[in-house]
Amino acid sequence: MITGFNHSGFVVKDIEKMVAFYRDSLGLSVMREVDSVAPPEGDHTGIPGAHRTLVFVGKPEGEHALELVHFIEPPSPEGHLHRHQLGAAHICFNVTDLAALAEKLKSEGIRFITDPIFHDTPEGRRGICYIQDPEGNYVEFIQPPM
Repeated sequence: MITGFNHSGFVVKDIEKMVAFYRDSLGLSVMREVDSVAPPEGDHTGIPGAHRTLVFVGKPEGEHALELVHFIEPPSPEGHLHRHQLGAAHICFNVTDLAALAEKLKSEGIRFITDPIFHDTPEGRRGICYIQDPEGNYVEFIQPPM
């Protein structure tokens, strides 16, 4: 029944700051923006009358997008799940040059959970690392062997 991926999402506090990070720091494109107001019965949100800004970022040629969801009403409560708590989530991106990306992000003050780790495999050099975006969401980067 499942034919592929559509999108993943993070609920965010500062939509402008988060769009800037995913667009400017990571090089994704804004695919679409939506001002969404749920009807009184809650519709698919399950939150009656929820007013949200939705910004989808991704690569124009890709099939998967990241949805940044900012609740205007009701505002989102404070708090964030630690990376090993049940319900915690992350998004993973394939990259071509993990070392260069890490250098760029470090120069921008991005918090690294793990520095890039590289392993030589029969298929080529493989790299991996984790960061947190400006609001603490976990982001993984993988440099597949080439």
